[in-house]
Amino acid sequence: MTDTIELAGIRKCYGDFVAVDDLSLRVPAGGIYGLLGPNGAGKSTTLRMLMDIIAPDRGRILLFGRAREAADQDRIGYLPEERGLYQKMKVADHLLFLAELHGLGRSAARPRIAEWLERVGLADRAGARVEELSKGMQQKIQLVGTVLHEPEILVLDEPFAGLDPINQGLFKELLSEARDRGRTILFSTHVMEQAEKLCDRICLISGGRPVLDGELATIKRELQGNTFRLAADGDLDRLADVEGVESVVFGPEAGARTGARLILDPGATGADVLRRLVEFLDVREFASEEPDLETIFIKAVRDAS
Repeated sequence: MTDTIELAGIRKCYGDFVAVDDLSLRVPAGGIYGLLGPNGAGKSTTLRMLMDIIAPDRGRILLFGRAREAADQDRIGYLPEERGLYQKMKVADHLLFLAELHGLGRSAARPRIAEWLERVGLADRAGARVEELSKGMQQKIQLVGTVLHEPEILVLDEPFAGLDPINQGLFKELLSEARDRGRTILFSTHVMEQAEKLCDRICLISGGRPVLDGELATIKRELQGNTFRLAADGDLDRLADVEGVESVVFGPEAGARTGARLILDPGATGADVLRRLVEFLDVREFASEEPDLETIFIKAVRDAS
């Protein structure tokens, strides 16, 4: 099957600053693909090149197995990181305007608008001006405008930024439903927890370069058995110096330094490491576990440096 999106050797510089450096990725048809990395990693620049807002200095961008064409605009829904709505327009009129930009006629658009406003809990605000809505409500309108024309591809730049937990849940539900309908979704985020719950495949980038790419479940399986959860009292700052420990990630309880996640060196065993830990720690728990995405990312960045 032809990949829906392909980036090959993409590079973008601003003066002497390299924003994206030799980035290649393939997004298969259907499913949710996460472009992940810290702020400033090059995620937004990558998506803007994909959307033909800015041009790469070199590299190749393909959609549906070929060079992008003007008609592809109506097959893509794009949610930029910088949200933009016309504040004086009424909600329903604004959505109608966005639908027409993507070639959707008024007679087809109006029932879809009513359906979507009902779905996101804003049916009673159809006649309100955008400026009268809260920030969260405006973000819902922005998302509705992105999906209203039923695009085959959704490109979403930090779609969960600034959303409260309830609206985050709604957005995740809508994206999962789009995937179930066979849509291809590419979204960026620096919040690993969000990506872990949604993504089928990921590309981790740091400093504009890819450090890990593949199916999330496969990546986790490859690291499982090499990752251990530790709960202990004592000098946890010494963990990184323990023979057999490749890296240490402190969890939410890091302020008290009572727990950590350890990734072991290839070939190291949990039993050997545990024997070294009990020499200076009061170990309450030491158990193998599947690594979370944050742990995977930290390891990938360290390995690449």
